[in-house]
Amino acid sequence: MVLFLLVMSVALLAVTKTITERERLETERQTAIERLLGRIETAAQREKGIHVDRGRAVIDFGDRARFDTSSNTLSPDQERLLRAFVPQVLSIARDEGGRRWLKRIVVEGFTDRRGSYLYNLNLSLQRSQRVLCALMAPPTPGERPMGRDELEEIRRLFLVGGYSSNSAKDSLDASRRIELRLEFFGVEEPSRSATQAFEGDFGACAL
Repeated sequence: MVLFLLVMSVALLAVTKTITERERLETERQTAIERLLGRIETAAQREKGIHVDRGRAVIDFGDRARFDTSSNTLSPDQERLLRAFVPQVLSIARDEGGRRWLKRIVVEGFTDRRGSYLYNLNLSLQRSQRVLCALMAPPTPGERPMGRDELEEIRRLFLVGGYSSNSAKDSLDASRRIELRLEFFGVEEPSRSATQAFEGDFGACAL
């Protein structure tokens, strides 16, 4: 009986230690993620109108990147804004904390509530794709061209998402927006490895 109690005590201590260690790692992870979001928020503040929702881990471009009704196109100024801001996010993603915790960036192009479900689903996908097309487009005069390593990082890190009108906002204009949703690795997931060189052509926008 004494031996049984001793074994149970040792097992209980081991379980408690494991839980405590996991809680410590989770706390460190959350602290690191908050630090990353803070740095991205600082970058966003340099571009008027871009907002970082820390609770949702989302970058919202607000009025700086609205779509017209039933359209998937962006104005030249909107495209230039994307090409100016995203490299700042890539710089954060490439440092030690970014490589360890930032898993992917999901591009979400939303619609308003008008139109059928399937129509808006397709439009959402096209709007998300348009963001990638804008990032991959040649720079206009006066812009800093992105290097191939940055384009490769976009190819690897960014994922196109489509959400139709499921997350429509109160006004129609506010619903037709762009968001970048940040996803992070879990404690037990391996960190992101260095970007592998992409030998193919990035291609032309299909929209």
